[in-house]
Amino acid sequence: MKKETILQAINEFPKEVNLNALFEQLIVKEKIEKGLLQIENSQTVTHADVIAHFNKKWLK
Repeated sequence: MKKETILQAINEFPKEVNLNALFEQLIVKEKIEKGLLQIENSQTVTHADVIAHFNKKWLK
């Protein structure tokens, strides 16, 4: 995660900051960035493949 992203998140909070809320927001932003990078690198699974996987697992 870039330093600028962290600073932007901090600046969006009021003067009194709840650290848990800040960390939660940073974690969400990091996971979104990771997901977007996975999409760019074609590291995704189709919806049909997920359904097939869980049907195979659950319908034994």
